[in-house]
Amino acid sequence: MCTTCGCAAGETRIEGEAVHGHEHGHEHWHVHEDGTAHSHPHHDHGASHAHAHDEHEHAHTHADGTTHAHPHHHHGEHVHGQAGANPVPSAAAHAHAHTHADGTTHVHPHVHDGEHHHTHEGVREEGGAVHYGHGPAGAHAPGMSQSRMVQIERDILSKNDAYAAKNRARLGEQGIFALNLVSSPGSGKTTLLCRTIEALKGRYPVQVIEGDQQTSFDADRIRATGAAALQINTGKGCHLDAHMVGHAIQKLAPADGSLLFIENVGNLVCPAAFDLGEAHKVAILSVTEGEDKPLKYPDMFRASSLMLVNKVDLLPYLSFDVDKAIAHARRVNPELTVIRVSATTGEGFEEWLGWIEAGLSAQGERRQETVDALKRRIAELETQLAGR
Repeated sequence: MCTTCGCAAGETRIEGEAVHGHEHGHEHWHVHEDGTAHSHPHHDHGASHAHAHDEHEHAHTHADGTTHAHPHHHHGEHVHGQAGANPVPSAAAHAHAHTHADGTTHVHPHVHDGEHHHTHEGVREEGGAVHYGHGPAGAHAPGMSQSRMVQIERDILSKNDAYAAKNRARLGEQGIFALNLVSSPGSGKTTLLCRTIEALKGRYPVQVIEGDQQTSFDADRIRATGAAALQINTGKGCHLDAHMVGHAIQKLAPADGSLLFIENVGNLVCPAAFDLGEAHKVAILSVTEGEDKPLKYPDMFRASSLMLVNKVDLLPYLSFDVDKAIAHARRVNPELTVIRVSATTGEGFEEWLGWIEAGLSAQGERRQETVDALKRRIAELETQLAGR
């Protein structure tokens, strides 16, 4: 589940095979239609989900569309309202629906004594705009408090980070240099990737993990270059996560010392939060987009090590200001490396390929240092045993 938009889990497929989003014996999250979430131990698919409530049935609709009911007992009638709203006894209030400008609807208590208090935590109006991302969670979800959103985000990301650490350890042990390519849809990721593979052919083994909500079109294009590619379809999901990528790495079985490209789902928001175990995120910004993208979507450019300004061959026909785009990106991330490229003409590819080769070399050196350290440790242990 995405910590920003709450996109559904359980839709993921790798080369058409379903991927379980959880492991047996740990907590299993339920996300409801109103955006609220709770967890309970997940033991066995054949066992019913037990809840502590009793007395009457309470239905839960999950992100995948399934619904189940369990006993639910109230020790007194209550109404779930917005964070910051005072609870009102049932005798004095009834549920009142409120629809916002963004189309979302929630229910809060309505008091008939003339007082009606309605507040939104983390929402601020300023300069003719309404900002929904000023609370601790950095986002707004109807019916959910900022503190609850923060807690859910921490839980989800901590589990993702654990998977990412395992991926990174495996890649490091094999000396594999992994790059997570991120961008908005239509930036030219796949075309750039195909040209990059062609340029590196015969020099390094290259594997690709492709992420899209549906279809295997991009993976088919990659395979046409001769590189091994594996397609992940996320269904309703808007990004790849470390659990999906771990399964993909296992199936793909990349060779030691190889280059692994992970082409993420086209999205400048949600993939920024999810570490996949990669060495670097590479943000691709095409000149057919606005030069203000780095300021509109700062988290992505802040999380990236490199920005490729793509389709520079089109600059004579556009009003895109490259220098301004780079200045905006470095305002968000002063350490960001920037390379101007064209996947059509090959402009800037020498610099781009040089950056990749430097990363491969560094990854190989780190692997060799680890191997050497292990050898030294083994020699020390053998010496100690011989002394006994």
